[in-house]
Amino acid sequence: MRILVSGGAGFIGSHIVEAYRSLGHELAILDNFSTGLRENVHPDAKLYEVDLTDQSAVERAVREFEPELINHQAAHLSVPESVKKPQFNATVNILGFLNLMEAARRSVKRVIIASTGGALYGDTDQVPTPETHPTLPVSPYGVTKLTAEQYLHFYHTEYPEINWVALRYSNVYGPRQNPKGETGVIAVFLERMMTGQAATIYGDGLQTRDYVFVEDVARAHVAALDKGNGAYNIGTGQETNVKEIYAFLQKATDLIQEAQFGPARPGEQKRSALDCARAKTELDWEPMIELKEGVQRTVDWYKNRKS
Repeated sequence: MRILVSGGAGFIGSHIVEAYRSLGHELAILDNFSTGLRENVHPDAKLYEVDLTDQSAVERAVREFEPELINHQAAHLSVPESVKKPQFNATVNILGFLNLMEAARRSVKRVIIASTGGALYGDTDQVPTPETHPTLPVSPYGVTKLTAEQYLHFYHTEYPEINWVALRYSNVYGPRQNPKGETGVIAVFLERMMTGQAATIYGDGLQTRDYVFVEDVARAHVAALDKGNGAYNIGTGQETNVKEIYAFLQKATDLIQEAQFGPARPGEQKRSALDCARAKTELDWEPMIELKEGVQRTVDWYKNRKS
């Protein structure tokens, strides 16, 4: 199958490209390298260095490659930045996505997008949270991800041959996550700890997240190539607070420096974990990597990269 992966040089996108390529699919990557890295580009993938907001460039890339399936990863990811710059966030995450869909709608038969769980559901007492929970985004970033899902529903209604899956991630972590990128507390903490700097915990550190290993996420994308329709939560269903994450990293790195605390960030949720029963039933997917193992593998990757 001919698959175009937007954001395929990024942290998650590069793992997805690897997983697809291991199955023999023909790949193209569309990336502007704002956060993606050239070292992440798979050697067997065709590269289009294109910004999604450049409509004509997106159209040229899609016309040349003629994908059968679009896997859309590219996005402006930072929740705090989306609060500060909602217009920019919407330009990339909504208008950029529409540029891609308009270019591809005549040929593509299936679209898989990276969505978000916690940022869609907002603060809730129903944790783990299922897909049936009302969507109440608490940040512009969450609003844009929900809007993309709604546009996919429109495209399927208008063009029934286009099927779609939205994978609503919990907090993804693992090798290749960029600590200088837009998101990823584990990568940020690890970078600071390994360079002798104090890591900052914002708020009281009791805010919880559902941490899922990046290779498990890539497996979910493989499962969605030919199964499923609509939105699926992709996580572990387990809550871990920020203080606990820091303690995991202290143990994995054998570093004992304490974190410093800063003010809570605007738009940040108090609790988040995802109920992934639907993905298990309909995609035959469930996470395989426990948090302790995933953190250790991430630390080992970081050490090897620095050595």
